[in-house]
Amino acid sequence: MPIFNGKLALQQRVLPAYRLAFFDLLAQSCEGGLALFAGEALPVESIPSAGEPTLARLTRAHNRHLFHPRHPLYTCWQPGLLDWLAASDPAALIIEANPRYPFTRQAIPWMHARHRPVLGWGLGAPPLGGALAPLRSRARNRLLRSLDGLIAYSRRGADEYRALGLLPPEKIFSAPNAVAPASQLPITNYQLPISNLRSPISILFVGRLQTRKRLDLLFRACAALPPDLQPALTIVGDGPARAEFEQLAAAHYPRARFTGALHGEALAAAFAAANLFVLPGTGGLAIQEAMSHGLPVIVAQGDGTQDDLVRPGNGWQVPEDDLPALIAALTTALAEPARLREMGAESYRIVKEEINLEAMVSAFIEALEKIRNT
Repeated sequence: MPIFNGKLALQQRVLPAYRLAFFDLLAQSCEGGLALFAGEALPVESIPSAGEPTLARLTRAHNRHLFHPRHPLYTCWQPGLLDWLAASDPAALIIEANPRYPFTRQAIPWMHARHRPVLGWGLGAPPLGGALAPLRSRARNRLLRSLDGLIAYSRRGADEYRALGLLPPEKIFSAPNAVAPASQLPITNYQLPISNLRSPISILFVGRLQTRKRLDLLFRACAALPPDLQPALTIVGDGPARAEFEQLAAAHYPRARFTGALHGEALAAAFAAANLFVLPGTGGLAIQEAMSHGLPVIVAQGDGTQDDLVRPGNGWQVPEDDLPALIAALTTALAEPARLREMGAESYRIVKEEINLEAMVSAFIEALEKIRNT
């Protein structure tokens, strides 16, 4: 794994628990260590507060929010960011590539005055909608143009940044999103005895229970399957839409079982008991975690993260909000249990060899070194 010669600083709006392993591995790959600056999410976001990283040095920001993060005028002020930057004195800075954080925009000239690079990290640059789209596009373009480089969560995101023409193509990089390290992959489902493929097939969903996860589609799709194909369905997670989803499950698919949020060994046991992972709405990181347990996957098309992870050999991508397509994919998957084991093996290979925390960190370090040397 490459090493960054210097101290790195990294700003985030919030620090979710699933990022701790990444930041610690990134800190381990920087000679001068990693300084983090991140605050708390709004309660309505249902993002559990992360604990302290082991290796990265975290400074807690006191976030001040205006509107909900999904509101087109959402703004997050992070006072103290420049003081943190001065105290950290990094050789390079990575920020969220989001124009809605006013103090982040001030950090860019601070670094440039000291001839140090600033890279943005983001999902990409999909078309913006609504009456405020022209204003938001101009703000996004001003921010991106001021950066020295960009790191996208996916290849599609990198292509979207390149299509804007704001930075030279060679300054835009892809670091596929990951939460599972290749060095610690578990015993996988496809390696278990054939008896694990019991009847009915067990489907698993893991994630925050928000409306955009579209579990309503999954309940209706399972109910529409022939009786001999209807699966056992386990929903792992908690969130603001849990009560709503439980009511929908009772109405459409009472066989669905809600466990609440699980962590550690309990979550690993849930993955081990499943035969297929399904994400009917938006999201992405749980896909890679499921694949690390040797599970084939069915996911809705989204921000591009899915494109890197889900291929014909290990799963199915279905159009967003398309119930017939989800039913068709479930029918195909559940009708061939033996094929699920083969697809699970391919999921495991992708995570072990291509998309994992080590590869993500390596992509960050390589981007930093290329930008600093240009």
